[in-house]
Amino acid sequence: MSVHKQVTIRQVAQQAGVSTQTVSRVLNNRPDVAAETRELVQQIIDQLGYKPSALARSLIRQRSLTLGVVIAELGQYGPMRRLLGMEQAATEYGYRLHLSLVHQPEADNSDQILGELLAWHVDGIIWAIPEIGHNRIWLQRKASQLPAPVVLICEQPLYNEHAVSIDNRAGGLLATQHLLAQGYQHLGIITGPLSWVAAQQRLLGWQDALTSYQNWQIFEGDWSSASGEQGLHLLCQQYPELDAVFVSNDQMALGVLQAARQLGLRVPEDLGIVGFDNIPEAAYFAPPLTTIRHKLTDQGRIGVQRLIEMIEARRNGISLSPTVTPILQPELVIRKSAAKSII
Repeated sequence: MSVHKQVTIRQVAQQAGVSTQTVSRVLNNRPDVAAETRELVQQIIDQLGYKPSALARSLIRQRSLTLGVVIAELGQYGPMRRLLGMEQAATEYGYRLHLSLVHQPEADNSDQILGELLAWHVDGIIWAIPEIGHNRIWLQRKASQLPAPVVLICEQPLYNEHAVSIDNRAGGLLATQHLLAQGYQHLGIITGPLSWVAAQQRLLGWQDALTSYQNWQIFEGDWSSASGEQGLHLLCQQYPELDAVFVSNDQMALGVLQAARQLGLRVPEDLGIVGFDNIPEAAYFAPPLTTIRHKLTDQGRIGVQRLIEMIEARRNGISLSPTVTPILQPELVIRKSAAKSII
């Protein structure tokens, strides 16, 4: 079996009878090359099928047009929507993404991850790992010392940082206020893992709405449908009067609907349910799920736009101070799973 060796710039130069510097000038569309020479070199490039090394060209230009993205939990809806927004914006601005997938987002291995990304000569980094425990403190201290700028994708408002934030607390407040407005009085919540900042913030929003209420119960889930199912069973055992539940993501809400059927509870007559995320399938749940929508695609898109601004500022010797990026606000999507007042 024959093996095709990669054509080099030296081979192009030898066949065209010019220097490698001349070939490089043609490739970079420099004006200081005679028209006849340019035509000859381009003809040889086409004949040999020469493809210049992207890495070599990036080293010459001192830019790779590549953005590093550190991301986890791609099986979840939120990270996938953010990544879609990043990809759309990167393509629009002529960049490509280099993904670093993290399988244990709670791990404190930021130094290793950053080192591997910087070895790829990325122009900038988007840090989109979920905030769990203290896994971001080191990065926030280190970011200003790195050779490439960093933008954080955040689950809570951050100030004096290069960050794009969404307001999970406001989402929890919206969800709970809607249940109360519908006439439900005995509320429960199924949270995500409370080591996650997103879960903490949604719980805080729920508590903000219940400052004058004493009738409520909490179950800590793990974002899965199975934990939603288990959570409703336990909440009903602990609190038989339960008539509504705020579920911190739509995947767990699917499990809650399953448990409601097992318990003989009618939704929304006996039990009101509000989820969180507005996954595409939520409109097809039985009944269709009232939920909270975050602008996750916009968050990814704005993160890339902000990062490119930082990259260009550095290239032009401009000091770009951290600014408070507008915090993306959630929206309530009303369907039929929490409509007690109109039954």
